[in-house]
Amino acid sequence: MLFRLVYLTVSRVFAWLALLARSGRSKDLEILVLRHEIAVLRRQVTCPKPDWADRGVLAVLTRLLPERLRAHRIVTPGTLLAWHRRLVKRKWTYPGRAGRPAVAQEIRDLVLPLARENPRWGHRRIQGELLGLGHRAGEGTIRRILAKAGLGPAPRRTSPTWQQFLTSQASGILACDFLHVDTVFLKRLYVFFVIQIETRRVQILGVTANPTGAWTAQQARNLLMDLDERAASQFKFLIRDRDGKFTAAFDDVFAGNDVRIIKTPVRSPRANSFAERYVGTLRRECLDHLLIHGERHLRTVLAEFESHYNHHRPHRGRSLRPPVHDPSQAIDMTTRINRRTTVSGLINEYHRAA
Repeated sequence: MLFRLVYLTVSRVFAWLALLARSGRSKDLEILVLRHEIAVLRRQVTCPKPDWADRGVLAVLTRLLPERLRAHRIVTPGTLLAWHRRLVKRKWTYPGRAGRPAVAQEIRDLVLPLARENPRWGHRRIQGELLGLGHRAGEGTIRRILAKAGLGPAPRRTSPTWQQFLTSQASGILACDFLHVDTVFLKRLYVFFVIQIETRRVQILGVTANPTGAWTAQQARNLLMDLDERAASQFKFLIRDRDGKFTAAFDDVFAGNDVRIIKTPVRSPRANSFAERYVGTLRRECLDHLLIHGERHLRTVLAEFESHYNHHRPHRGRSLRPPVHDPSQAIDMTTRINRRTTVSGLINEYHRAA
């Protein structure tokens, strides 16, 4: 930077010497051109950013200008004073930081385990435990440490999160819903399905062009008959929306098996998110890429996709495992990989040769 200042000074001196040999008319003309260029640049650049070498040259030359011309330059007296204050501030900056000393890492490492292992302990209880271990920490300090780690007050830490609650209760929850498919002849068909929240296993219950309450109740009876007694008894909740096709007869079928019906709020598809997510997957990966001819064709396509979805397709909620997965089954890495197409050649499945 010092070399730049020397270079600017020398170049300006030679430029001034060159001006001595020029006529006054030529200098006046150049001044007019330069003033107009500066006016153009000021309309485009509202805040120029000179470096410290430019500031030094401008500060010296501006001092030599007549007083009436100083107000029209980019370097004003206020600018010079601001540069001086910045230099003073930089010179007298102390390395130390003022304020409260940082909390020792040892205390942070103690507060978090105490809060996680004792969810009913409040800030003062943790403060007292730290005092017994030889550490002094304020209640506000403990509160900030817990808040930064995402741990709230004691009542909130004792209550399980939604994810923990759904994980613990998922084995007993079913969800059902309808989806519609328009055929190539503009006939609308309705598909009724059910999904198990824990395993993500899907079962297509029926396809019809006229879904009535009686038809829906019969599909519920068929579902309970297909499930064995042990599988049917493990389900305690069924999530459904408030569609008129779900009549009292439909609810009575599950109530007879001690299954509680949970109705979603009005116009709240997120309350039945697992079923809605399956509808989206079915459309994106299958139905949006096929022209359905009729009810028989739709049944065939849904059966193939159901088998693919349950036995092969990986799920993030299942650690990238399909719903029907046997963890004890070993994979022979020495055999070749075979490809098999399904769903009318739309989807590829890869398996190790047996």
